[in-house]
Amino acid sequence: MLPYERPPLSKSLLAGANTLEQALVLAPDWYDRHAVRLHLGRHAVYVDRSRTELVLDDGRSLHYDTLVLATGAKARRLRVPGADLSGVHYLRTATQSLELRQRLRPGKRLVVIGGGFIGLEVAATASTMGVQVCVVEAAAAPMARVVPPEVGRLFAELHRRHGVAVHTHAQVDAIRCEGTHLAVRLQDGRGLDADSVVVGIGVVANDALAVASGLPVDDGILADASGRTEDPRIYAIGDCARFLHPLLGRAVRLEAWQHANQHAEAAACSILGADEAGAHVPWAWSDQYDANLQVTGAPDQWDALVWRGVPSAMAATLFQWFEGHVVGAVSINRAKDARLAARLIARRTSVTPEQLADPAFYPC
Repeated sequence: MLPYERPPLSKSLLAGANTLEQALVLAPDWYDRHAVRLHLGRHAVYVDRSRTELVLDDGRSLHYDTLVLATGAKARRLRVPGADLSGVHYLRTATQSLELRQRLRPGKRLVVIGGGFIGLEVAATASTMGVQVCVVEAAAAPMARVVPPEVGRLFAELHRRHGVAVHTHAQVDAIRCEGTHLAVRLQDGRGLDADSVVVGIGVVANDALAVASGLPVDDGILADASGRTEDPRIYAIGDCARFLHPLLGRAVRLEAWQHANQHAEAAACSILGADEAGAHVPWAWSDQYDANLQVTGAPDQWDALVWRGVPSAMAATLFQWFEGHVVGAVSINRAKDARLAARLIARRTSVTPEQLADPAFYPC
């Protein structure tokens, strides 16, 4: 299958609003026109670093001067009895999205395990298609790994207003097949009936190839800001890489569409010997119903949370403020605030909470 964009998998492709062809990264003829050779349907199994060769699963070897590992991530598996039953789905590939789409019909029942971006996007798409949806989330609020609970609770209420049952502080104990449907049993004894189940409990880096080839890994392939690993001929970029982020000052593994593109640009500049691309402020987004969520920065601590706008109207930004600076922001239907936050973080501009709360505060 030709390379395709992943964001539509939980939204427009899942809803049937777009085709897989519309999700392709590049036109099919682009590769031939730019002398890019594709080996589709093949897996890389080993990197022979001493011979600078990549070994494929069919036994062939490809010589490299520079090798870029962009192996991405895979869905984290649910480890409970019944997790491998027919009707339990994951959403990481186009094939999985198209298979799930066939099961989403008005009146059908869907249980989504995991209230992160993917889980909530699937819930929103399915609910809009007339499916009865339940979301099961272990944390106190959805999206707890990427946004403060204040934002997670707003989105939980948004989903409830659209008829989605959101269960927080809830963990799955088992999934059973009961005749023509599935039964999801929670640890507190409750049971949820479903025609289909979607598991969205995060991803893990695809770093097995690096491990087999002797490259150091730590929840991702260790690399620098440009993607260089300890082997100067090998780069690792995107979801599979853990790298020292120049702005954050710590090693991170970012799972975001924009980061994958920017990390690729930085690696390309390094490989070509050009000036390397500058450090970018982490940024991710999610569309759920008519709410556009933008997450700017990746803070691990803050002194204060500062609201701007009207949270109850789903038109607000929650700034994360630490020692006089903005270190992160979560914007709901306020793209201008997200751009402001990115500038403030990149420039380490000194600001006060009062300035951040002022809707008219947009310094150059």
